[in-house]
Amino acid sequence: MAYKTTFKGKLEVICGSMFSGKSEELIRRLRRAEFAQIATQTFKPSIDTRNTTDHVHAHSGDKLPATAVETPEQLKACVFESTHVVGIDEVQFFSSDIILVINELLEQGKRIIVAGLDLDFRAVPFGCMPTLLALADEVTKLKAVCMICGHDAQFTQRLVDSQPAKFDDPLIMIGAQQCYQARCRNCYQIIY
Repeated sequence: MAYKTTFKGKLEVICGSMFSGKSEELIRRLRRAEFAQIATQTFKPSIDTRNTTDHVHAHSGDKLPATAVETPEQLKACVFESTHVVGIDEVQFFSSDIILVINELLEQGKRIIVAGLDLDFRAVPFGCMPTLLALADEVTKLKAVCMICGHDAQFTQRLVDSQPAKFDDPLIMIGAQQCYQARCRNCYQIIY
C-alpha cells in the first residue's frame, strides 16, 4: 500500500510585551522570505491605526507594507493561492475565528508567522494567543527592558494619567509610549 504524503504548513508565533521587538522580528522573517524570492503577504487588524494602516511598523522605525483587514474572513479572502508565507501583526486583536483561518491556511501548506501580545495590560492571556501558542510549531517569546529598573520586562503596564490602570478598564486602548510601558514582574502594578 502506498501512502501519500502532503506538506502541511508551519505556524510560528512571536510574542511578548509591548516594546519587546515583536513587529521587528516579524518584519525580519518576512524580509528573509522575500530575499529568498518566496511569495509573502502581510496583514494587520484595521483597528491598529497608530502609524499608518498600510504598513506594519516596528518601534525601531522599520516598516513593511501590509493589508489592514477587519475580520479573519476578510484576511482569508485576501490571501493569494500563490502566497507561501503569511505574516500577521497584532494577531491578538482578531476574534477567535482567526484560529480557524490560520488552520485552513496551514492545511494549504502555507507558513504562517504571527506576532502579538501574549498578555494584556492586566497580565491575563490575550484573546486568541493562548490557543495559537498551544498550536504553534515554533514559539519565540521576546522580552523588553523594564522602563523602571532596567531588568528584563515581560509585562505591559498601561498608564492612565501617569498612574497604573485599573483591572476593569477597557481591554483595548490603542497607543504606544504615551499610554504603555514595559515592566518587569517586580515593577508591574495593577489596581483592583
